[in-house]
Amino acid sequence: QRVVLMDPSEDPDDILRANRSREKTFVFDMVFDHRATQEEVYVSTTKSLIGGVISGYNATIFAYGPTGTGKTYTMLGTDCEPGICIRTLDDLFKALEANAAEMDYTVSMSYLEIYNEVIRDLLNPSSGFLDLREDSRGSIQIAGITEVSTTNAQEIMQLLTKGNKQRTQEPTAANKTSSRSHAVLQVTVTQKSRRKAIGKEMRIGKLFMVDLAGSERAAQTQNRGKRMKEGAHINRSLLALANCINALSEKGGSRAQFVNFRDSKLTRLLKDSLGGNSRTVMIAHISPASTSFEESRMTLIYAYRAKNIKTQV
Repeated sequence: QRVVLMDPSEDPDDILRANRSREKTFVFDMVFDHRATQEEVYVSTTKSLIGGVISGYNATIFAYGPTGTGKTYTMLGTDCEPGICIRTLDDLFKALEANAAEMDYTVSMSYLEIYNEVIRDLLNPSSGFLDLREDSRGSIQIAGITEVSTTNAQEIMQLLTKGNKQRTQEPTAANKTSSRSHAVLQVTVTQKSRRKAIGKEMRIGKLFMVDLAGSERAAQTQNRGKRMKEGAHINRSLLALANCINALSEKGGSRAQFVNFRDSKLTRLLKDSLGGNSRTVMIAHISPASTSFEESRMTLIYAYRAKNIKTQV
């Protein structure tokens, strides 16, 4: 459960800086090395959330980290090694099937990207930029998004692969197929009991799966012009997310923090998932290369802070 980050620039014979080591140890719930399989990662991070979604709690899974460390691989995977999205939906449908005698259920999903602070529907890209609105109950809705109802994991896999091809990807110096946007898969499970007496009761559970864009330093990715602007937008929304996480993790502290969810579209969309009725998993990705020491350090600090959030479910 421990990650030890060694400083690559450290020289054992340097007496002047002997006490200024930047070596840091972080403790997490689970740590995976390069030998871990997709199955292992899924079972120890996400599998336990499915029961919650069926009982009507919300669940969120984040993939976070610098560019090129494998976030999209973790979330979507490849055909022979499917990622967390597909495995979660597979198990979700199996669990709902097992319960089908007692409950009627519908599953609807939408897949969108947040690119340069505008929202695009990945299942219907021609619909242009969409607006975030709040309904009378105070939950955030996206006006005009395509919702697909299906109970077949294969179908969803095809939709996701199709949607992922619509994602804004551009080559940078750090990564040939760098995702330049945050992709959010939102699955809503609505259940009604078949018994007449309690037929009024409805359970709604939402499952968010967020593949964040890679946080980046322009020096590392050598971006200019349009890429540079995109990078600034990506970093701005990740900073807004960091501010929310910091404020939430200091909630119990001496000073009450105001949590600014309205700083970016990403945090507004995930408002319930971060501070509300939700169980949240953050999977932080780091690269073992010594050139990305700074990125790895910032990522680990970020994820470590997220660990301290306490929410009342």
